[in-house]
Amino acid sequence: MKKSSILRTLVTYLLLIAVAMYAITVMSSQTKKDMSYTEFMQKVEERSVSSVVLQNDRLTAHVKIKNEENVDRVVKIPNVSTFTDSIQEKVTAGEFELTVAQETAMETLAPYIPNIILLVGTLLIFIYMIRRTGEGNAKAMNFGKNRAQMIGKDSKKKVTFENVAGLKEEKEELQEVVEFLKEPKKYQDMGARIPKGILLVGGPGTGKTLLAKAIAGEANVPFFSISGSDFVEMFVGVGASRVRDLFSEAKNNSPCIIFIDEIDAVGRHRGAGVGGGHDEREQTLNQLLVEMDGFATNESIIVMAATNRPDILDPALLRPGRFDRQIVVSDPDIGAREEILKLHAKNKPFAQGIDFKVIAKNTAGFSGADLENMVNEAILLAARKDKNTVSLEDLEEAMVKVMMGPEKKSKVISEKEKKLTAYHEAGHAVVSRFLPTHDTVHQISIIPRGMAGGYTMYKPNEDKSYRSKSEMNEHIVSLLGGRVAEQLVLDDVSTGASNDIERASKIARAMVMKYGMSEKLGPITFGSTQEEVFLGKEMNSQRDYSEKVASQIDDEVKEIITRAYNYAERLLKENLDKLHKVAQILIENEKMDSEEFDAIFNA
Repeated sequence: MKKSSILRTLVTYLLLIAVAMYAITVMSSQTKKDMSYTEFMQKVEERSVSSVVLQNDRLTAHVKIKNEENVDRVVKIPNVSTFTDSIQEKVTAGEFELTVAQETAMETLAPYIPNIILLVGTLLIFIYMIRRTGEGNAKAMNFGKNRAQMIGKDSKKKVTFENVAGLKEEKEELQEVVEFLKEPKKYQDMGARIPKGILLVGGPGTGKTLLAKAIAGEANVPFFSISGSDFVEMFVGVGASRVRDLFSEAKNNSPCIIFIDEIDAVGRHRGAGVGGGHDEREQTLNQLLVEMDGFATNESIIVMAATNRPDILDPALLRPGRFDRQIVVSDPDIGAREEILKLHAKNKPFAQGIDFKVIAKNTAGFSGADLENMVNEAILLAARKDKNTVSLEDLEEAMVKVMMGPEKKSKVISEKEKKLTAYHEAGHAVVSRFLPTHDTVHQISIIPRGMAGGYTMYKPNEDKSYRSKSEMNEHIVSLLGGRVAEQLVLDDVSTGASNDIERASKIARAMVMKYGMSEKLGPITFGSTQEEVFLGKEMNSQRDYSEKVASQIDDEVKEIITRAYNYAERLLKENLDKLHKVAQILIENEKMDSEEFDAIFNA
């Protein structure tokens, strides 16, 4: 227990004792009644007295009257000898008992107890205030200390490359860093300079932090982990002080690794903020630059950092001598996804015969964190069904849940809305069936999930790093298939296609402005190439094309959308019977898998 907690407990107990003593005093005083000496002598003559206790001060007597057992009569004695002589005969006759009280320690201290309690209470409060002041001073002194978490050599939570599935090339690239940390002298004797900083670049959940921990575990060196936001405070100079303290502690534990997660929180381009170049964040960045550049060659400290926004980092951070290397940690391919699934399924109750390669093929675009979450969701689903093993169906259901959200089976849907959703999703599926480069249909559902009223899920035919113009055009056709089906069958349109139209318009505009796929405007990029600009650069950005070109861009985007809409309409008119069959099955069963869908077209 902390000292402050012990002190508070002690004060509480003392206060309770004081209150209890006060209550006892009050209760005892309520049973006492004063009696005059004359009245006492009268009671003696009436033989109503049962006992007399003469106090040691010889000035007070406590008298018990018969039939008043709970009342203590207090008599003031004018003269002790007269009092004794007057009642001696009665006492001798045995009419009542006379005793002389002996003074106890409690009775001696009783008059001083209130003062003692007051003195002790004041002293405890004084000690408590001194301790609080000391703690406050200690916190003030520690305010500039770093907040890094250190994982030591002997940590039980050590992570190695065995805990990192996939990322084969990335691990090979970092293997020499591990070798340097294990045997720095071998490299120093050769005159080699190991990279002082390594920047891991990749999207969320791709394994950047896990990779950094694995390097520390492989090299068996201390690992200091801190977030970029932990440096920044509202008080001037605190961030720079924490940077100095972090590197000072790292030097005392070298060889070691410093890992700064989300370094873009502190490493943004200087001079971009509204406040100019003198704000706290930039002072922290300046100190970080100085510390990284000030390393001696024999200190054996490697700084690793992770970010998904390398474009906004200050150029001084990326120069040789600081972050010498940039390692891109991308989303896993099909082979890496299979390895990740097997790693997370290890020692878990999965059914025999599950082909993780099939699951890996269906999860194109999933990050490592998504796959881990999917495996965990599958186990939770199996446990919810009181099953002892996790089946392939549980994994597929978990995959849909991760992508689309949980099903809302209890949601009440009218027949009209159900029919609308069925034809909308059937439109997507039927149109995509006749698009040569489009992915095949995996599952169709009109049960609401997440924000969607229904969904059409596709099975990727292969992992793709690039997309051709024809693939993007066909994707737009597929997106518009739902809207076309509504118009064609129901002779009306709904707001359910708003997201489809938004995505189709975004693809079409990117084709014209970003990828140079417009025949009329040619292979030219229009507008800023930075999609998510930060404060400062956004204020200085300007459109790099004229109003005439802007009008032509709008015309081109509209033409792409119109051409795709007409193509989707033609496909659905030619296969109207298939559209009705798919929609009817969806209305009846609410779901359709790929086998049922293919059977309609193969009949």
